[in-house]
Amino acid sequence: MRKRRTEAGDGAPRCGRTPAHAALASCAAVALAAASALPARAAPASAADDGRPAPYAFARDARTITGATGTTDAVRLDPGHLYRSALPPGAKRYYRLDLDAADDAYVSATAVPRAGARVTSSDGLKVSVQDADGTTCSSGTAHFGPTQSPHPIAAWASRETGPGTYGCKGAGPYYVVVERRDLTAALPVGWDLELDYVSEPAPRRAGAVTPPGTWNSAPPEPLLGEAARRAGGAGFAAASAVGQGVWQDGIRPGETLFYKVPVDWGQQLSASVEMGSSGGGDGYVGTALAMSLYNPVRAYVEDADAGYSGAQTSAALDPLPPVDYANRGAVGSRAGGMRFAGWYYLAVHLGAPMAERFGSGPFGLTLRVRVSGKPVPGPVYAGRSAPRDVFQVTDADREEAAAGAGTRSDAGPGDGSGGFSPRTTPARVGKVAAADTRAMTMVAVGGIGTGSALVLWLGLWTVAARRRERRRAAG
Repeated sequence: MRKRRTEAGDGAPRCGRTPAHAALASCAAVALAAASALPARAAPASAADDGRPAPYAFARDARTITGATGTTDAVRLDPGHLYRSALPPGAKRYYRLDLDAADDAYVSATAVPRAGARVTSSDGLKVSVQDADGTTCSSGTAHFGPTQSPHPIAAWASRETGPGTYGCKGAGPYYVVVERRDLTAALPVGWDLELDYVSEPAPRRAGAVTPPGTWNSAPPEPLLGEAARRAGGAGFAAASAVGQGVWQDGIRPGETLFYKVPVDWGQQLSASVEMGSSGGGDGYVGTALAMSLYNPVRAYVEDADAGYSGAQTSAALDPLPPVDYANRGAVGSRAGGMRFAGWYYLAVHLGAPMAERFGSGPFGLTLRVRVSGKPVPGPVYAGRSAPRDVFQVTDADREEAAAGAGTRSDAGPGDGSGGFSPRTTPARVGKVAAADTRAMTMVAVGGIGTGSALVLWLGLWTVAARRRERRRAAG
């Protein structure tokens, strides 16, 4: 006789073909095994659930590489790609760019201190781009600032070939140098790095780049209206999309939340952040809340900060010019950074010292975003379009900002080592995106349905077995 296969596969108990008690135990084991194989109905615990900040969300598609200690063995970076690396205490690491004589190149490094790191306001990161002769094309620095708590910071550098630039215009190998600025060396703990390399083609019509002479630099009126819930992401790749509006979230001491705003050519961005009053604690934290703005290549543009005494407080970015290709000719990061259309990033950080005086939170956060002006045509790039559609705003981008699609698909999972982990703190109840809610509902219904079917099946089988025993006894 051919052996019958069951849904559980070969070697699994075959219900209904053993004595009643043994069969009941066997089928119960099958039911428990099947139930344990079901998707988990609750979100996995994250660092934020136990009061610690959520880990940084590195891009899922980021390639892990090792930075070289010199230029000879430097790993090549390709435009349009993200990379994950590391920076030991007091270290300097090198990466290579193979550049032509036409395109501009932008490299941003985001430093993420690992657990246990301590920093001071003067500690930070420096990024430089150098040519093969050791000439520095440009460099940028970032510091942890007066919050004095470890959090993601980003610095950038570039090689530009347009009019008004000098040197570093030829084709050939160039080198990205990333170095730590541990002026105090408070604690020798490594930092993780996320590197973003973007290439911008030259415009089809090249000419002198003169920044606009006048623009509306008056502080905008605060945007009013009812706030909508929108949970911030844990990194650039996981930034939550927002458009013009009033958005609310919760934030814990030591945590950094990322939001992204689509800003088209000709449009002007303004943003402010508020932290609600606290029911407990006392004292004053000099710089508790900090908000930084980064442009589509993750280049620093502007920041704002505020202290906290338990009463509500706010911080607003200084007025920014409309997005214009010619802004690259302006002096300073605030105007010069508004040179691209695309996603602009707001990183909101709450200093770790807040926990000592006001508890672990979460604290109510309100983000007010205004995008004014009508979009205008941008530059026509020669040859090809920019990689990853970095320098444009699409209809899909606007829809994402309006719908609040939340984290991008390239955000990595939370694993305790820096990947994204869903945050399910009480302050975030009700903030799950509609798609996620539907998915959770399907999982829950599927799990309940399967479990109920197993219980019902066992009950019916037990009744049938008892009837068979009674027939045997009567016979």
